[in-house]
Amino acid sequence: MSNLFVRTLRENPADAEVPSHQLLVRAGYIRRAAPGIYSWLPLGLRVLRKVEKIVRDEMNATGAQEVHFPALLPREPYEASNRWTEYGPNLFRLKDRRDNDYLLAPTHEEMFTLLVKDLYSSYKDLPLNIYQIQTKYRDEARPRAGLIRGREFIMKDAYSFDVHDEGLEVQYQTMRDAYEKIFNRLGLDYVICSAMSGAMGGSRSEEFLHPTEIGEDTFVRAASGYAANAEAVTTPQADDVDFSDVPAAQVYETPESTTIEALVDVANTLLPRDTPWEAKDTLKNVVLVLSHPGGEKEVIVVALPGDRDVDLKRVEAALAPAEVDVAGPEDLKNHPELVPGYIGPEVIGPNSPNRVVDEDGNISGSVRFLVDPRIARGSAWVTGANENEKHVFNLVYGRDFEADGTIEAVEIREGDPAPDGSGPLELARGIEVGHIFQLGRKYAEALDLKVLDENGKSQVVTMGSYGLGVTRVLAALAEKNHDDLGLAWPINIAPAHIHVLATGKGAEIFETAESLSGELTKAGFEVIYDDRAKVSAGVKFKDYELLGVPYGLVVGRGLAEGKVEIRNRVTGESTEVPVEEAVERVAELLKTDLEAHGE
Repeated sequence: MSNLFVRTLRENPADAEVPSHQLLVRAGYIRRAAPGIYSWLPLGLRVLRKVEKIVRDEMNATGAQEVHFPALLPREPYEASNRWTEYGPNLFRLKDRRDNDYLLAPTHEEMFTLLVKDLYSSYKDLPLNIYQIQTKYRDEARPRAGLIRGREFIMKDAYSFDVHDEGLEVQYQTMRDAYEKIFNRLGLDYVICSAMSGAMGGSRSEEFLHPTEIGEDTFVRAASGYAANAEAVTTPQADDVDFSDVPAAQVYETPESTTIEALVDVANTLLPRDTPWEAKDTLKNVVLVLSHPGGEKEVIVVALPGDRDVDLKRVEAALAPAEVDVAGPEDLKNHPELVPGYIGPEVIGPNSPNRVVDEDGNISGSVRFLVDPRIARGSAWVTGANENEKHVFNLVYGRDFEADGTIEAVEIREGDPAPDGSGPLELARGIEVGHIFQLGRKYAEALDLKVLDENGKSQVVTMGSYGLGVTRVLAALAEKNHDDLGLAWPINIAPAHIHVLATGKGAEIFETAESLSGELTKAGFEVIYDDRAKVSAGVKFKDYELLGVPYGLVVGRGLAEGKVEIRNRVTGESTEVPVEEAVERVAELLKTDLEAHGE
């Protein structure tokens, strides 16, 4: 410890909001270089390399082979896949001295595809699975939570290549199994959730989420085992409703009713009925603005039952790669038909008198109008009449207005029915630590990756993509393995196996501690020895607790009676043992714990 490059802190950094960020900085594992960008110090690097080793072990066990690509990449492959545009502002773009365009890689699909195209041309070369552990870059608008959402991060990404879809299915399952083994070895709880493919594309997509209250992702699960990211939850289309007895739509004066709550109050006063009007009887029309990757903006309206709220992340997942936000006054300037607080569907979407459809099917002149699947054809609603302080009652979907389509836009609630019919959904939060995709032929087609099949015919290769956030996994492990005193690592990823503390002033204490440290090192164990002569025992104990090494060996006052103390950092238990038995007792503890963690 006297020459270890580390400086511990007693107070939490001002910009650190979550325990993993606070403790990794305080314990001297990482240091902030810029927002979302961190330097790795020796202790942090040791833990990081151990996480990487476990990932490599299980990837190599599947037969996958490691490669390594540059992080600085040319523009052309990303132009071919359209991701130079699709990634929008999240992409770090730069130019060289000859004014050529480059990027810092957010992912490497294009490079993997081109490498295989360069080297392989026959079905005999496949199947193939290659992977790398490499730094990625994304210009996050709001980096947060330390390593959980950064602008520079380390990721393991693997890609499988097959001639036929059946081969992709096999490789996808192999990678899925490997991920389970990785997270089990790391001791990291996880839930496998159905997910959206988003800008990655492809047919099947699953996320590995670590459940934690500080997680950015909301996911759902049901008693049946069904689990999905909230963005990927599907809602069955509501059955058609018979509207033959619904009277004609009628407009009423509804002063000061720009909110759903106010509208319900007005409805119950204006048109009282046996069953009082509720928010669910109203149609809420939310104006959103889409920012497409090319920079163009599009205003759309999404309709949903008035007792529900829009989930922008679900809308964004459905409309990827566009970014989505609530429209503001500037966005509405070119749409006078949208009367704030009184927007109705009769003048938007297919109902708009300004809509023009050209011979190629392109639509212009009106706002796109999408409805939530809960809105049944034939259902009647109270909604805006497109005039200030007026609403229309008994407006029937399919009779009085139409939509351009449906969209999963509604915020999922605790207790909503599971899509598989197994009962109510439970909501939880988690950190995404892995994501696997069946990419199919999207990138192979874009980059012309083909091989000759058994019959000598040219076939487009089918691909899978398998990502695992190494630095994010480390943060998730820190979130799980800590207490009020500091970090408390499992032995297989800790920066050392044992932390030896010399807590006293006598030369014999330091000589004994140094001797025990040497013997444990010779026995093959990783040791941190706190040999600092002018540091108090209290400070040494606080550093031991903060650094989180799983076992401590304290050489101090008990040495006068020939004893030293063995501490378990995780359980807090301590045992005094004769000094001559210390190495044997510690070695037995460490071996047992390492074997329990598969080491």
